[in-house]
Amino acid sequence: MLHRQLAGHPGAPARRGRAPPRRLDSCGAPRAPPSRGQTAGPAGAAPLDVDRLSLPGLNDRRSTLISALAETEHDPAAAPTARAADVLTGVLYAAADLPGLLARPGAAADRTRADVLIASPLLGMVGPADPVPASRLAMGTVPGVGGLGPFWRPAIEEALAQRADGELVVDVRSSEFAPLWRPPASATWVTVRIEQEVDGERRVVSHFAKHLRGVLVRHLLRRRGAEPSDLRSLARAARGLERSGQILGVEVAPSSSASKPDTLTLVSA
Repeated sequence: MLHRQLAGHPGAPARRGRAPPRRLDSCGAPRAPPSRGQTAGPAGAAPLDVDRLSLPGLNDRRSTLISALAETEHDPAAAPTARAADVLTGVLYAAADLPGLLARPGAAADRTRADVLIASPLLGMVGPADPVPASRLAMGTVPGVGGLGPFWRPAIEEALAQRADGELVVDVRSSEFAPLWRPPASATWVTVRIEQEVDGERRVVSHFAKHLRGVLVRHLLRRRGAEPSDLRSLARAARGLERSGQILGVEVAPSSSASKPDTLTLVSA
């Protein structure tokens, strides 16, 4: 089984028609920038129900955090939900097009449901078909809970210990989500780096990197043939993007430490 980690913010905006919600940023939690792309669930859609989410072993912590967010701007209690694949519409998700992959029955849809996990400050980890609300809750500190990294990490590590054991984990999360989870030592953990080649020189790109990571995710979910199981077979699979002209090349850098990930580099023009 191939696991891909996608960064996201499933959650909800504050309630309306009530007194102004308490602002968490005044209590020390950073605000997420307004550029994070999300689309709220349709009016009248069901509210969040943690019992309908993947990884039920996280439900106790989910309930604890939701209670701590009550009456704040991040309170998810009354917000409508939609599939996480439909809620998250940022650069990476637009390129991955998870709704399109889920739309047609077949191997790509099955892989998307089985293999993709989305990192969430509000809910820990969710699947692309899980019903979630939109949220601007960012990684940081929540009063009564503490730092969200230390809060979630032990529970997520326990929930994914067996699922990730011995598997290839293709990690496309932004660095802010790294504190949520570290794959077990038995897994082949690979992060994806994007470099741009201009006039023979390399430079690391940021915004465009999200797009290419999403392109890679979509390619891996759609491609035919055996799923990659290690860094080398992942590189061979990624070279399909080179043959299609979407990138210039693929490079690999095995980690020098068991506690650090290997690196897959996509080189773009």
